[in-house]
Amino acid sequence: MVVVTAKILEIPVVITEQYPKGLGPTVPELGADGIKKYSKTCFNMLTPEVERELQAVPERRSVILCGIETQACIMSTTLDLLDKGFDVHIVADACSSRSQVDRLVALSRMKQSGAFLTTSEGAILQLLQDSAHPKFKEVQKIIKDSAPDSGLLALFQNQNPLFT
Repeated sequence: MVVVTAKILEIPVVITEQYPKGLGPTVPELGADGIKKYSKTCFNMLTPEVERELQAVPERRSVILCGIETQACIMSTTLDLLDKGFDVHIVADACSSRSQVDRLVALSRMKQSGAFLTTSEGAILQLLQDSAHPKFKEVQKIIKDSAPDSGLLALFQNQNPLFT
């Protein structure tokens, strides 16, 4: 949902793949066809190629991250981007881990470090800013599609201490 919306809104998207030869490529369900993918073995996505992409648009100081594994690639990249002065927005329902505990603790740590937690719909609506946006109707169709349960709701019930 986030990648498809970014393409519609013509927002640059950078995709890295963690050792695709062994772990496989980006799944087609993300709608990332036509987007260049950078292969890597380090957990941090800020490879020299990605760094060059960021430097090509120096006025852009805000980044939206989603992907896998939350406690490895997403967290490592987030902490590095925060250290470089970027505003980092983590799309919590578009991040996953093999373990919910790893996912929860990583989201908590990134929030404590200064990252903003959001949802797919929240990030998309923040990008649009207004229902008068010329691409709103096109994006609204994506939002209306029912999103599967990401397992996060239970984590926020009863004031989970990791998120207070």
